Amino acid sequence: MLLIFPCNGKGFTTLALVNSNNQKGSVKELIKQNKSKKGASVIIEKMMPVLLFLTAVVSALTTVGILFTLIFETIMFFSRVSFVEFITGKKWLPFVEQAGNFGVLPLVMGTLLITVIAMLVAIPVGLAAAIFLSEYASDRTRRIIKPILEVLAGIPTIVYGFFALTFVTPILQKIIPDLGLFNALSPGIVVGIMIIPMIASLSEDAMSSVPQSMREGALGLGATRLEVAIKVVLPAALSGIIASFVLGISRAIGETMIVTVAGGATPTMTLDVTGSIQTMTAYIVQVATGDAGYGTTVYYSIYAVGMTLFVFTLLMNLVAQFITKRFREEY
Repeated sequence: MLLIFPCNGKGFTTLALVNSNNQKGSVKELIKQNKSKKGASVIIEKMMPVLLFLTAVVSALTTVGILFTLIFETIMFFSRVSFVEFITGKKWLPFVEQAGNFGVLPLVMGTLLITVIAMLVAIPVGLAAAIFLSEYASDRTRRIIKPILEVLAGIPTIVYGFFALTFVTPILQKIIPDLGLFNALSPGIVVGIMIIPMIASLSEDAMSSVPQSMREGALGLGATRLEVAIKVVLPAALSGIIASFVLGISRAIGETMIVTVAGGATPTMTLDVTGSIQTMTAYIVQVATGDAGYGTTVYYSIYAVGMTLFVFTLLMNLVAQFITKRFREEY
C-alpha cells in the first residue's frame, strides 16, 4: 500500500510502503531483503557482468588480431615492393611474370568512381525518403514503408551483383550503346540502391529527434510544410544526416560482390564510366580465389590493398564521429 503524507500544506513527504501487517518499510530495506535472498537469480546477477566483460574482451581482441594480421602481412609486402611505388604508381599489373607493377592508384580510382556514382544515387533518394517518412507520412504509412525500405539492406550483395549484370546493364545499354558488359555505371547505381536504406533510416531518425515545438513554431509563423522540412528540420538534424552520408560512403568503399560481378577486372586510371574497372575489394576477391600462390608477392599484395581499404574506412568513420560531435544539436 502506498501512502502520501502532507507537509505543512506546501508539499508532501517521502513516499512510504506499508505491508499488510501495517509495518512500514523503506525502499532501501526492501532492496536489501531482495539482495539477501539466495537462489539462481543471485548467481545469474553475479555471472552476467563477467560474461558481458568477456564478450567485450573477445570483440576487442578480435579487432586487434585482424589489425595485427594486416600490419604484419603488409610489412612483408613492402619488404619486396617500394612503398613509394605502391602509393604513387599508375599501373597495377601484379601478374606480370617477372616484376609486376604494384601502383595502387588505379584500384583507388575505380573504388572512388563507384563510390561517387553510388552516392549520387543514394543521397538524393535516401534523403527524400527520410523527409517523407519524417514530415509527411502518417504513422500507418511509416510502419508499412520503413520496414519495406529496410528489406533492401538484407538482400545479399551477390544478388545485387547479378541484378546489376543481368538487369540494369542491358537497360543502360539501350540508352548508352557504347556501354560495355562490365562497366562502372551499372554497379555504381546498384551500390547506391543498396545504400539507400542506410541513409534513409539514419536521416529519418535524426529528423524525428527534432522537437515538435520547432515545427509548430515555424508553422505558426506561416511556413509551409516543405519550408519547415527544408529550412527548420534539416538544419537542426544536419549532424545526423551528414554522418549518415559519411557512413554510406564508407559502405560504398567497402562493397565487394556487386563490383566484382558487374564491374569487371581491369584496373585503369580513368573516369570513363562505360568501361571495365576494378576496385580494391574486387582485386582481393580475384586473388583470394586462387590466382596467386601462398607467400608470393601477389599474395601479400592483397594485405597491402586491404590495409589501404582499412585506412579509407577508418578515416570515414572518424570523420563521421567528428561531424556528429561537432555539429550535434541537443534539445
